[in-house]
Amino acid sequence: MKLLKRLGRNAFLVELATRAIAFYIRFLGLTARWRVIGLDAPLAMIERGEPIIGAFWHGRMVMMPGLWRRHGAKIDIRMLISRHRDGRLIARTIAHLGFSTITGSSSRGGARALRDIIAAVENGASVGITPDGPRGPRMRASAGVASVGRLTGAPVFAISFSASRRRVFKSWDSLVLPMPFARIVVVIKGPILVAREGGAQALENARLAIEDTLNDATREADRLCGWTPIEPAPADAPPRGYRHAPEPSARTRA
Repeated sequence: MKLLKRLGRNAFLVELATRAIAFYIRFLGLTARWRVIGLDAPLAMIERGEPIIGAFWHGRMVMMPGLWRRHGAKIDIRMLISRHRDGRLIARTIAHLGFSTITGSSSRGGARALRDIIAAVENGASVGITPDGPRGPRMRASAGVASVGRLTGAPVFAISFSASRRRVFKSWDSLVLPMPFARIVVVIKGPILVAREGGAQALENARLAIEDTLNDATREADRLCGWTPIEPAPADAPPRGYRHAPEPSARTRA
């Protein structure tokens, strides 16, 4: 991440770096031994042409493209990416992996992004959102994904993964990077339906349901890979920058 920031002003080096990252992500997907739990429901909806909202934590985004390329249908999915410089680099990497993006976040360009998401869903596209992006707190959902579910009527599926061999970065999101030839476990839970009616409390209930379900999926994936689960930041934690280190994680003893 720090290296990409340093390269951010050099277009040629950015292009080279993002292509290399995309290649590595493809390599991880090809060499991994996959186990996917809960894919049937979202895949059936996609195959019927019914859009879904895929919610996954910022720290678990690395294998999401590989999941749909290997195990999903030919899916039109748009990834919501922030306007932050890191977001632009992520968007370029995702483009090399064959996915389209929508630019914006709760802090920058949110209204425009929401309109673009609604238009994409109305045209049959599914949307991938990191509810704790772009700055956290880690594994705490903002209200944005619940609002998208309410306005579009599309069901929200909580998606997470872990890997038997991995590196956890000392970043605000505890980014998980699998190692080649790892066993990867993906856990998908849902659907979570957000009612169009109801006030602020109904939206908050939906937000909490998404957060809790996504954390349950993350804990299950970590445990199935033999790791002590990485826990969310405290519920009242403020948004964090990329310089803050997460709590350490440890491997579970057999």
